[in-house]
Amino acid sequence: MRSEKTPFEGGPMDGRVLPVLVGLNGLPPKVYRIPVPTGEDGGAPAVLVYRRVPAATTRRLGLPKGWKYVYEG
Repeated sequence: MRSEKTPFEGGPMDGRVLPVLVGLNGLPPKVYRIPVPTGEDGGAPAVLVYRRVPAATTRRLGLPKGWKYVYEG
């Protein structure tokens, strides 16, 4: 499968660029969930949720030019 370097904004991943697998249509997933271990006590891992938004748009048609993920919480 193909991957695309995608920037992350907000939350603990702010400023990082990670390779994200794209689907058959060439788009990354709408929601990206990252499980984070909470500690040594063996509790349930916390989940960071990021939503896909257009990184920029074209001038004339307003079509998306690339994608980025924004922190949801």
